[in-house]
Amino acid sequence: MPTVVLMDASLSMTRPVALEGSEEFQRKNLAIHGLTMLFEHMATNYRLEFTALLAFSSLWEVMVPFTRDYNTLQESLSNLEDYDKTCLESALQGVSNIVQQEWGSACPCQVVLVTDGSLGIGRGSLRHSLATLKHRGDDKKFPLPFPFPAKLYIMCIANAEELQSSDTLENLEQLLILSAGGGQIFTMEGPLCLKSVQSMFGKLIDQAYTPFHAVLRCGNLSSDVQVFPRPEPVVIDEEVDPTPRNILTDLDLVGFIEIGDISSPPVLSRHLVLPIAVNKEVDEVGAGTADDTEEESSSNQMAGKSPNFCVLLHGSLKVEGMVALVQLGPDWYGMLYSQADSKKKSNLMMSLFDPGSEPLPWLGKISQLGPTSDAKENPYGEDDTKSPFPLQPKSKRSYAQNVTVWIKPSGLQHAVLQTDVQKILRNARKLPEKTQTFYKELNRLRKAALAFGFWELLKGVAELLERECTLLPDSAHPDAAFQLSHAAQQLKLASTGDPQYAGFEHNITPMVTDFSGGDRDRM
Repeated sequence: MPTVVLMDASLSMTRPVALEGSEEFQRKNLAIHGLTMLFEHMATNYRLEFTALLAFSSLWEVMVPFTRDYNTLQESLSNLEDYDKTCLESALQGVSNIVQQEWGSACPCQVVLVTDGSLGIGRGSLRHSLATLKHRGDDKKFPLPFPFPAKLYIMCIANAEELQSSDTLENLEQLLILSAGGGQIFTMEGPLCLKSVQSMFGKLIDQAYTPFHAVLRCGNLSSDVQVFPRPEPVVIDEEVDPTPRNILTDLDLVGFIEIGDISSPPVLSRHLVLPIAVNKEVDEVGAGTADDTEEESSSNQMAGKSPNFCVLLHGSLKVEGMVALVQLGPDWYGMLYSQADSKKKSNLMMSLFDPGSEPLPWLGKISQLGPTSDAKENPYGEDDTKSPFPLQPKSKRSYAQNVTVWIKPSGLQHAVLQTDVQKILRNARKLPEKTQTFYKELNRLRKAALAFGFWELLKGVAELLERECTLLPDSAHPDAAFQLSHAAQQLKLASTGDPQYAGFEHNITPMVTDFSGGDRDRM
């Protein structure tokens, strides 16, 4: 889950803060100190996290694009310059632009806004932006909510008393509501000092950037792992009193199944599973940090110098072409599998299914799955070579047939539809040799048009067939004119919506004529 840090670089951030026994600090210095602490934590515990740094005042600027190099992020903080007034709306629009450009609209993101609580003045201030929300046109929409899933964390370099003395806190809370993705407003407790800012950023780390450590178990084998990114709680809307469900820290493997049997199941999220060192120390603010010895131990495990069950499991799944079913909690399952991100490198991944005892309909209840050898008789017959899942239904389903698809990315839909019409016309010009193919393509287009309610298409194709009939050369077989006129008439009847002619079970059949095969041979 990438992170965007939005740093306030307005003049209000240069307001001095008196610290006892030291030189005068600015609020900007406190913000830099807090962000440095956050970046150091992420460099240790969230090395795979992509982070971008933006600075804003009346305009916004990308200081560091999305990167995993936290040294570069810290260096950019020290080179941060001071600008003019605060304009938060343009900064949020900048966040929306860079995230969509880099990750699209489906990737969840975390936005950390660091400011002193100053809302700006005049046009462009947060007060003005919120006051004009209901009077905006479609071309000047407020950037919140973001077009992608996002959590907004607002880090205020000010205490609650200072924010409550004005309407600042109320406006920031309204901003959080507009984001509609969750998040929180953090304020400093007590005087503005280094200790207070450390405590505030420590709370952010505990809530959003604490690594998820778990124990992966299979019988007597186990391995300490980190799941990245941290799995989010899941709420089941169908429940009477829905409560968030969290993944257990003990992940038990309940069985193995072939990749072909699991197919491509629907999943809630995908996570990387990494082996970690057994011992972890926790610092004063609750953020997990690893010392040099632990880092070396973890590196040895990854390099294969120390035996590790996680590495063994990954290699076995990759070689055998199987996935491992893992229990995440009561009536909640997922799967572990090997996924290659290049020709030479692969990773152990975990996908989470929807909570429930039957997340995949073709498998039935996962708790009742077991080896065929435990059954009194083989439920799949004597042929043990065939894959038991998914079970083939006795009756042929409608969705098992090939369907016509006219819904394509922008710019391709017209081309696909045009291709289907051209197939019919090409076969029409080769009648009567292509009679069967002509009616096959005609019925295929007819059913799709009826399904979409595209009556105009049927009328248009009927007119095209009538036109083709008038353009037939004198040497054309007389059967061609009869078939084209018959097909055009049937399409016109179907376009009226009459159930007798517009039913899905009804097919247009070739017109029976008395012309001999000898006449056709001359064509």
